[in-house]
Amino acid sequence: MAALISRRLLRSFGSLSTLSKTYESSSSITCRTLLHDYASKPSNINKVGSSLFTRKQFSTTIEDSSEAAIPSDLLSNETVVTPDRNIDIVRAGIYQDLVIPVTNFHNEGKGVMVLAGDVFDVPIRKDIIHHVVRWQLAKRQQGTHSTKTLSEVSGTGKKPWNQKGTGRARHGTLRGPQFRHGCVMHGPKPRSHAFKLNKMVRRLGLQIALSARAAEGKLIVFDNLEVPTHKTKNIVNYVNQMENTKKVLLVDGGPINENLKLATQNLHYVNVLPSIGLNVYSILLHDTLVMSRDAVNKIVERMHTPISR
Repeated sequence: MAALISRRLLRSFGSLSTLSKTYESSSSITCRTLLHDYASKPSNINKVGSSLFTRKQFSTTIEDSSEAAIPSDLLSNETVVTPDRNIDIVRAGIYQDLVIPVTNFHNEGKGVMVLAGDVFDVPIRKDIIHHVVRWQLAKRQQGTHSTKTLSEVSGTGKKPWNQKGTGRARHGTLRGPQFRHGCVMHGPKPRSHAFKLNKMVRRLGLQIALSARAAEGKLIVFDNLEVPTHKTKNIVNYVNQMENTKKVLLVDGGPINENLKLATQNLHYVNVLPSIGLNVYSILLHDTLVMSRDAVNKIVERMHTPISR
């Protein structure tokens, strides 16, 4: 058997060597004929030489730069202008700054204010809002839910009855999940429901929420949020003057004024937040957003601050 296999291998190697010799002789004749025909024309001699010497690019030797230079007639004489990619210019072309009137609780004109377009005029993305709201609601969950496992349930550890002879199903404990007052299998345990959301997405969600209120005409800028007294009826009268308003969110730049806090604490449809606590979910819960000048400036400054990584 071994001799038969070796004989077959020798035959195959012999045929391969014969085939290779035939291929080498035919290829050498073909190349010689092509070169003779191509070089017979004087205009093709330089091309033959250049085509042969172009194989030097695969060599590891260093050539003279003058010999390998690109012909000047193949180079373009046109000057290429690279545009300036300034992000401020790009933003100015995409977003439009908004001009909004400034008023107060008495509906008095206090001038106008320019709102930054990259904060108050960004495209509306419902998917981003959805992600941010889910992140907020999951993060604020307490996660204190807990159930008792088999080892935590109060009860005896004795085997309830004999393994065999009673006609009943076999059991080793009465604390199992199938018994009354037994344990809960695979039940919830205290944990955090929070998940990671990129800072850029969180910031974009707040910008989209502000832009949505501005596009609806439900963003009102006040000169300040100071009220003379702590009487609730004053806030009720101010809110009644606003058209198509059911819930109002008041946002101030710094700490909340004490009179304003006392005047709004009994109203379920009026809530007050500092600018640092402004969030997407609170904006969506209220149909009207009232911000002071100071709050707008601090929000814009916060949105323009580079994200720390």
